[in-house]
Amino acid sequence: MLDSNRRTGCDGGSAYSVPPGTPARSLTLIRLQPAHGGIAISTEASARGQSTLGPPAPGPAPAKATFGAVFAISEFRALWLAQVLSVAGDQLARVALTLLVFDRTGSALLAAVTFAASVVPAFLGGITLSGLADRLPRRRVMIACDLIRVVLVAVMAVSGIPIAVLVVLLFLVTMVGAPFLSARAALYPDILTGDLYVIGTAVTLTTMQFAQVFGFAVGGAVVGFFGVRASLLIDAATFALSALITGIWVRSWPAARATAGRGSGSVSGVLAGVRLVLTSPALRIPMLLGWLAAFYNVPEGVSAPLAATLGGGAVAVGFILAAPAFGATVGAIAFSRFAAPATRVRWMSPLAVVACGVLVLFVFRPPLPVALALLALSGIFDCYQLAANASFVAATPARQRSQAFGIAQGGMSLGQGVAMVAAGAAAQRLPPSYVIAASGALGAVAAIAIAVGRARAH
Repeated sequence: MLDSNRRTGCDGGSAYSVPPGTPARSLTLIRLQPAHGGIAISTEASARGQSTLGPPAPGPAPAKATFGAVFAISEFRALWLAQVLSVAGDQLARVALTLLVFDRTGSALLAAVTFAASVVPAFLGGITLSGLADRLPRRRVMIACDLIRVVLVAVMAVSGIPIAVLVVLLFLVTMVGAPFLSARAALYPDILTGDLYVIGTAVTLTTMQFAQVFGFAVGGAVVGFFGVRASLLIDAATFALSALITGIWVRSWPAARATAGRGSGSVSGVLAGVRLVLTSPALRIPMLLGWLAAFYNVPEGVSAPLAATLGGGAVAVGFILAAPAFGATVGAIAFSRFAAPATRVRWMSPLAVVACGVLVLFVFRPPLPVALALLALSGIFDCYQLAANASFVAATPARQRSQAFGIAQGGMSLGQGVAMVAAGAAAQRLPPSYVIAASGALGAVAAIAIAVGRARAH
């Protein structure tokens, strides 16, 4: 499925929170995600009013959750399997459309616009539609979104569709995906509890990254051999399979917001959700950390011109897109398994700075092997998103979980899209390596500013 998240998934790995019924006032300072991971926040720690904007107070270590315990939960397995199928298909389709536009027009800007069209609509969908998953049963929302996207992607596969129409359809596919991602993210706290949430987030993030590595790395070769149409039909099939799996193996949980108050899609409802995530440091700080993905995801938006300057073709584009996803996979596994909760919180801001800052080395215009190594290294440091993710979800009231998540993810997607378009425009006049280096420098400065704000809040 054409998700907005690369790793920045705020989908694939989002969502663990405290059990229903915990007083909102007990959820003091915590932090957010994007599409990845998080620190486990226990109900007891939250009730004591401990802040996770700084290192948590020492206390008895909780029992360690395991990957086996997470996969023993059938509903989690169903959501995980649907994700594997859909993300791999998404990346295949994304490579196909990006290469198609660049080959037809030779324009780095238009190629970046096409890639950004798969993320920018998530902002509109996240702001206006994600609240549907609070007011309606979340499984029903997920199935409906999948079926709508089957139709849209099937139309994209029709021969002779103009590029402008393809971009519009891609826009709609991504916009419809926003409530799907919010619903799936909001289900995880109901399915997984305690430190299982952290491990489950790492699993979903790692899965997404692995599927992206496979989809991106193989995508260039598959598109070159089978063509764009076959790639899009494969993506449509993944949506259909996802709907089938969700319908069979995921329980129909009741709507989180049983009574109809202000509609979350209305102006007042949207403003209320925006106020929720912006006025509380517990939500705002981790959300801003999550949004930094816009800076270190810029290489994806200029992958085609970067490959051209490095002497590569379609296969090189696939490897450029796969390198950071591979790094994120390694980082998520190591961070979730070997870093204690206190360490995850303590290293969140420094890792965010390095994830962006390592891209500054592109100013030396490295050859393809070194460029791939730098992109993978940036992906490894993306593991800080695990700590941001669970903290944000844990601080969010259960009845507004989908809306808050959608707003956070929508803002991230908007930032990614704007950054990619700006990078594509800059790549028209400057070498892509310089554009990536500048983006990394700006991201590192922003990460430092957020870290200073975090220290002041603490």
